[in-house]
Amino acid sequence: MIAADPAGLGDSSARSKPEEPGDSLSRREKTFTQRPSRPDARAWMRIAFAMFAVGWGANQFSPMLIVYRHELNLSAAAVAGLFVIYAATLVPGLLVGGPASDRYGRRLVLVPFVVLSPVATLLLIVGPRDLAVIAAGRALAGLCSGVVFSSATAWVQDLSLAGNAVAPYTGADPAAGARRAALALTAGFGLGPVVAAGFAQWAGDPLQVPYLPHLVIGAVAAVAAMSVPGARAVREPAARRGWPPTAVRSWRFWLAVAPGAPLVFGSISLAIVVLPEDVTSAKTLSAGFAGLMTMLAFTAGVAAQSLARRIAAANGLISGLACAAVGTGLGVAAVYGGQDRAVAGLAAVFLGAAYGLCLVCGLRQAERLASASDRGAVVACYYALAYVGFAAPYLAAGLGALAGKAAALAILAIAALVLSLWTAGYAAITGVR
Repeated sequence: MIAADPAGLGDSSARSKPEEPGDSLSRREKTFTQRPSRPDARAWMRIAFAMFAVGWGANQFSPMLIVYRHELNLSAAAVAGLFVIYAATLVPGLLVGGPASDRYGRRLVLVPFVVLSPVATLLLIVGPRDLAVIAAGRALAGLCSGVVFSSATAWVQDLSLAGNAVAPYTGADPAAGARRAALALTAGFGLGPVVAAGFAQWAGDPLQVPYLPHLVIGAVAAVAAMSVPGARAVREPAARRGWPPTAVRSWRFWLAVAPGAPLVFGSISLAIVVLPEDVTSAKTLSAGFAGLMTMLAFTAGVAAQSLARRIAAANGLISGLACAAVGTGLGVAAVYGGQDRAVAGLAAVFLGAAYGLCLVCGLRQAERLASASDRGAVVACYYALAYVGFAAPYLAAGLGALAGKAAALAILAIAALVLSLWTAGYAAITGVR
């Protein structure tokens, strides 16, 4: 049940003085419940690298779907099933990993799943033509991703706030943790499939060689994560813990943060899954072109995240949703204009920018609503909503079957525009920044 907040404005302090990026920490953020035993200004980098490595392992599989379909003669349903298996374990991992890290400590929850991430990749290498082994590898990768993304994002924020060795938890930029976590995740999501696509296109064994880099990166990340000191979690009475967390039960979360969350991965999935298929034929679709679209989208996402640090979170989210509308509109032109790959590439740039802005600014808003004791749980809920966007390819396919590919993308572009206008209107009425 949503917590009582009739005006939908959050707490009274938020109404009287909207927070700006870079403002001093809120009182709740200063009450920190998990403090590293030895503040280390660079400790967050090792956890961010763990996010990078697990993100690489999760998304390296995207261009490989094309390879599996050709090499193993898989049906479209079988290919979709491999994605569903990943999502089926990822969402529980998110919803368990975040709250568990709040309660038992980040290190205890995160490190085992950073270690298991390259094990999931190893399964793909040892059973390259066994669909059951591939499915097991994807299921394990989804579970690792869910646990690590939610707990590591919260841990990067914890360490970012604690990074001032002279005066920990004071004078820190409250938006730094969200930016760092988003950048690490985006880099892993972007580089993993690009490298895998390159090896799949030109290496001798397209079913095994593309996964080898992640074995090395994953092992290094596991060692790095183990070297970060654990936190001394301050246990709260059970009565004070609830699910979903208080921030997620607020009107502000559902009216300001949640509407744009599915566009985080919805935008990127349109760029790297839908458009490569819509602007090519079955004979010309290649892992190389899919990798190029991925590189364009995630490069734009990284660039957009640099911009996000300079603007208010609400404005960044509005801009991200507008980019999603423009990018999907360009997708309409690419498909309707006779499979124009150049226009599709431009669409991927806008959709990647939408991903970057929505991810950073959405995380900033979610973390602003969270207290230190439930940061992991709130981040987990936000990621769960964001991952709903991975249903976009299925939605586009369903709409395409009814109205055609171009019309399906046009409907999605209109939906993104409506969400942008809604978010802009809410921000204008409430003063939420």
